[in-house]
Amino acid sequence: MLFAVTVERISDAVLVRRCRGGDPEAWAQLVERFSRYVYAIAVQGYRLSSHDAEDAFQEVFTRVYDRLDSLRSDAAFRPWIAQLTRRVCLDRLRVETREEPVGQVELPGASDVLPELDEAFTVHEALARLPKQCQEVLDRFFACDESYRTIGAALQLPAGTVASRISRCLDKLRAELEGRNPPSGGSGE
Repeated sequence: MLFAVTVERISDAVLVRRCRGGDPEAWAQLVERFSRYVYAIAVQGYRLSSHDAEDAFQEVFTRVYDRLDSLRSDAAFRPWIAQLTRRVCLDRLRVETREEPVGQVELPGASDVLPELDEAFTVHEALARLPKQCQEVLDRFFACDESYRTIGAALQLPAGTVASRISRCLDKLRAELEGRNPPSGGSGE
């Protein structure tokens, strides 16, 4: 499955600023950009059922819409929506524990899953900024687990070309990721 790039690649801060200004297109882009992230936190991080995850999703974006003006820094939107999603999920789990007695509300391992989801979201965003041919070859190789031969047949390329394209595209992806999150202690490499 090829990663779809349906939203304009502008920063989260710009989208938030436009949303605060009442731009409905910016709101649609913000929801599109963070919908999988919120849903993944609910399902993978807190193991909510699909029905409860959908309810949590709706509640998170309702709260975001209502409370967007309380966000102190437009650039801090991702951690803010992650924290908001965590709170909504925990609230849902607390309601369930009132109905069915359960040990603890915070699921073991939930705090381990959330950084992984955040990292996956960051990689997905970086991948979306790559050329389409890179998106396709990396998606086929890593997400679909296709062999060089299978990819080559689908794209009408020799297997060696597929291997070198994957290597070049990984270099581009690495550059995107390093440009976004420069290493701490900066040696300037």
